[in-house]
Amino acid sequence: MSDVTGYMPQPSQPRLSLPVGACDCHTHVFGPQSTFPYADNALFRPQDAPKEVLFALHEHLGIDRCVIVQSGCHGFDNSAMLDAMKARPGQYLGVALAPVDISEASLAGLAEQRVRGIRFNFMPHLDAAASPEEIVAFSRRLEKYGMHLQVHLHHTLIKSIGETLQQAATPVVIDHMGRIDASQGRDQAAFNALMTLMENERFLVKVSGCDRASALGSPYTDAVPFAQKLVKHFPDRVLWGTDWPHPNLKGGPPDDGILVDILEGIAPDPLHRKALLVDNPARFYDF
Repeated sequence: MSDVTGYMPQPSQPRLSLPVGACDCHTHVFGPQSTFPYADNALFRPQDAPKEVLFALHEHLGIDRCVIVQSGCHGFDNSAMLDAMKARPGQYLGVALAPVDISEASLAGLAEQRVRGIRFNFMPHLDAAASPEEIVAFSRRLEKYGMHLQVHLHHTLIKSIGETLQQAATPVVIDHMGRIDASQGRDQAAFNALMTLMENERFLVKVSGCDRASALGSPYTDAVPFAQKLVKHFPDRVLWGTDWPHPNLKGGPPDDGILVDILEGIAPDPLHRKALLVDNPARFYDF
């Protein structure tokens, strides 16, 4: 466990103008710890990244809507996320962390507050809250609330866990392109497994995390082609997010202005870019 360096306080001004209604489908809020303390068993303890800084970032980047994803440092206490959502009603929705044995009343309460899904982690640095089989069973409870599964998994697990998740009763969102490693080349087994998984219309994928996938660093030219291919082949089932404030990222935080500008490479067709940023989030999250 260690303190984690946070976001870049003054990101560059993007050259790219985003379409009206653009959505950042993957951000977090951390703390402030004086109000929303971290879980006692938190595996990482980032610096505060409160809602006010997130709102200012989105104004700077030209982003109108957002999906806040609950972070493991707060455990199953979704209070910081819900507080940020309430400050921007209708514009900011959420994806929570919850155990598969969450009470029906608590699950209904999250849905009523416009939490749109529940996230599960399968990454070495994070605790796995349930097995893939348990998650599939849990999806049947989510279905009646119109909620979805979101999974954050290591690239070596795309094929094995993906096969199980095809039995889910709800849509399944794959985070950060399945955490592929761009250094392994464009014909790597993990990305091929992701492309195969996406043939199932139950799945969506976030073409976020180029900064995490890249071996070359900014502007992530080795990682952008993977995102571009997903957008080209599955234009109606791709989502995008900054992943601000970029937790657990070695080498320091990226420039969020650059993350916006590489959208020209990720989605060079303006119609695909509008679908990625506006139409798909509006439809899927029901803004």
